[in-house]
Amino acid sequence: MPEPSIEIGELDGPLGQRVYTTLRRAILDMSLKPGEILRKGALCDQLGVSRSPVAEALGRLSSDGLVDIIPQSATRVSQLSMVELLEESFLREAVEVAAIEMVARNRTDDQMTRLTRNLRLQGLLVEDEDMAGFFEADLEFHQIILGATGFPKVTQVTEEMTLQLLRARKLMLPEPDRPAQTVEEHKAIHKALADQDVEAARRAMVTHLRQLIRRIKPLERQHPEFFRST
Repeated sequence: MPEPSIEIGELDGPLGQRVYTTLRRAILDMSLKPGEILRKGALCDQLGVSRSPVAEALGRLSSDGLVDIIPQSATRVSQLSMVELLEESFLREAVEVAAIEMVARNRTDDQMTRLTRNLRLQGLLVEDEDMAGFFEADLEFHQIILGATGFPKVTQVTEEMTLQLLRARKLMLPEPDRPAQTVEEHKAIHKALADQDVEAARRAMVTHLRQLIRRIKPLERQHPEFFRST
């Protein structure tokens, strides 16, 4: 297992929660690759913990669909499934299109200020060719919109139902020219929100999200080792 990006001692909460958070982040950022075997003993040694919190964390990750626990055999990081990725893309579009229509009607000046600042940051990160930073700013742009619905659970539920999609998006980095294109698509969404044009906001969001579906489909051919056999 690669070294965790965050030391477990820097995290808050019970030990099992900290182990879970550390492993979850390593899986989602593709430090732990799909199909990689997770050995409890090695995880205990690397994280400096006993077997109990590791077992607890792996159980939770299994419930998330991020690891596969095979009794009396092995625990592996779950491989990707094209069917699941397309399903998650479908669900994401359903939620985010509904959200953008609602926000276009009701957005506040404060929300627009946050989106404007985020867009400026995206542009700077693209100029600096900081793809990891841009990825996080991209996520934040969508989280701001989801949060602007005023429904506290929307952002959390959307994240939970698109975990495999998050891994696939990490797999696509770096993508030549795509970050700059993404910024332009985000600008179209931002303008429609500023104008409170519901239809334009819906069209801009649909156009933006469907670019991801187009780019996901070749992944199974490009990285067959990360996908389940069909």
